[in-house]
Amino acid sequence: MIQVENLTKRFGAQALFDGISFKINRRERVGLVGRNGHGKTTLFRLVIGLEDPDEGAIAIPRGYRIGYVEQHLAFAAPTVFQEAGLSLPRDQRGDLWRVEKILAGLGFSAADRAKSPAELSGGFQVRLNLAKVLLADYNLLLLDEPNNYLDITSIRWLEKFLTAWPGELMLITHDRSFMDKVVTHTLAIHRRKVKKIEGDTGKLYDQIALEEETYEKTRINDERRRKEIENFIAKFRASARLQGLVESRKKTLAKMGRKEKLESLPSLEFAFTAKPFHGKYVLTIDGLTFGYDPEKPLIEDFTLSIGSRDRVFIIGPNGRGKTTFLKLLAGRLEPQAGTAVSPMAVTAGYFEQTNVQTLAPQNTVLEEIQNADASIEPAKARFLAGMMMFEEDNALKKITVLSGGEKSRVLLAKLIAAPVNLLLLDEPTNHLDMDSSDALLSALDEFDGAVIMVTHNEMFLDALAERLIVFQDEGVSVFEGSYERFLEKVGWSSEREKVRARPDETVPSAAGGPPPNRREIRRMRSEIVAEKSRALRPLEQRMTVLEKSIEKTEAEISRMTREIVEASQKRESGTIVELSKSLHQSRRELDGLFEHLEPLLQDYEFRRSEFDRRLADLESSEKNPAD
Repeated sequence: MIQVENLTKRFGAQALFDGISFKINRRERVGLVGRNGHGKTTLFRLVIGLEDPDEGAIAIPRGYRIGYVEQHLAFAAPTVFQEAGLSLPRDQRGDLWRVEKILAGLGFSAADRAKSPAELSGGFQVRLNLAKVLLADYNLLLLDEPNNYLDITSIRWLEKFLTAWPGELMLITHDRSFMDKVVTHTLAIHRRKVKKIEGDTGKLYDQIALEEETYEKTRINDERRRKEIENFIAKFRASARLQGLVESRKKTLAKMGRKEKLESLPSLEFAFTAKPFHGKYVLTIDGLTFGYDPEKPLIEDFTLSIGSRDRVFIIGPNGRGKTTFLKLLAGRLEPQAGTAVSPMAVTAGYFEQTNVQTLAPQNTVLEEIQNADASIEPAKARFLAGMMMFEEDNALKKITVLSGGEKSRVLLAKLIAAPVNLLLLDEPTNHLDMDSSDALLSALDEFDGAVIMVTHNEMFLDALAERLIVFQDEGVSVFEGSYERFLEKVGWSSEREKVRARPDETVPSAAGGPPPNRREIRRMRSEIVAEKSRALRPLEQRMTVLEKSIEKTEAEISRMTREIVEASQKRESGTIVELSKSLHQSRRELDGLFEHLEPLLQDYEFRRSEFDRRLADLESSEKNPAD
């Protein structure tokens, strides 16, 4: 458990938070939300000790271990697998199955695990740092946008891992769906204060909205009452007969506190401008083929027609060709065979994260928006900048001083500056905060045109997807239907095959083969129960020994404490000195016993949850066994 008391942090004249207090209790998984720039990452850095507060304190129990994914990359081992293994606790160095499981869950192939960490891309190096944190023996995990460099299958794996995490967790992510599935509590940094509730982001934001509505109604009523009292005092101030009432009103007025009007918070609200289109298809793909390896094309003989109101989402693990495919559709790459053709009346808007490099560093936000369309008037450019939260002087900021999220908003502003009837979007939610992502989802839902979008964000998939282009199993396929239907009917092959938790683990087939019959299920259950007993019994025995030692030491401490009191009453100073030395030594021994017990308890909870999950999988198979 950690406790934050009256914490204040300022940067210059700007206060990120002012006198905030909250607790993170045992086994809580807390989602930290707030607008970009409101101090979420700074709060993490204060907790981990990388920055100091201006006021207040953070109380962390002695021996409490906090894991934080470092941004700097420093690796010591010759291979990815060995580097990850360095993070295993000393007494678990033989549990290499955990290393294999977590690396596989985060998307490292067998070939990746044998590479030198220096050979990995920047994104996979950050994943390796994440893997090391997940493998280590921590009480609290601080995860700041952990899914930024993960693909959809790795995000789904991480969601399950964190849901089963036996310790505490604080999570920052712009992916509302991911957060709501993982957390038990939500903590908001809002108006330089914090609010923590049990429940998900929807419950928290509903409560904040209700409280602010109530506050504003009360403020208006108070102001109306104040005005009435002031008018009464002014009207009857000179009346001798009503002096008593006037004085009473004055006292009432003095006691009344004045509620300040809530500061208006800028919010991202926008809509894409739709260009009319009366045809049936905005894009026809015929025999499209492309690859960097002639022997193994990424896309081969792909054919599809995109309707004028279609919502098509491109999904799959990283590195399979999703962005390349979108570039082919946008005309940024030439296909090696086949075509992707739009009618003359179609105007496409294309969004890609690397397009931030096309922003001129010395241009202002306004200048970049005006460059998107030569016919745009200055007033409209100002309006669009305001829609994207660049109000007044902020619209005159140079691109070079903007954050990643602000640059993404400039790209979106340029995209809505001119009318289009086809949107081609490559992971537009990266670098957007949760509120901005919500605004983007709403704008896409209302857009009167076609949308083709690459994303790993399951909230967008659940809300908007009508057709899916799926990169999976070394190929590309089309699924006609919603994302929920895809998971039900097809699913991800990595989840069907189920990464094994141990080298000798046997798991039932999920979708890749026929279900086991009842006899096989009984045999599997017996094997898992026996394996569970073999794995957990030694841990239980070691914990029992430690618990008995703790009880014995605590009894000794109680006895010596009583004897010190008795010796004090008898003024036996020599006895007090000897007892105090022994008491100090016993307390040190007790701290050491607890330090040994905690990692054992965590490992025990983790392993037990794995076995329980496997038994639950068997129960699911038992409901529909083979005949």
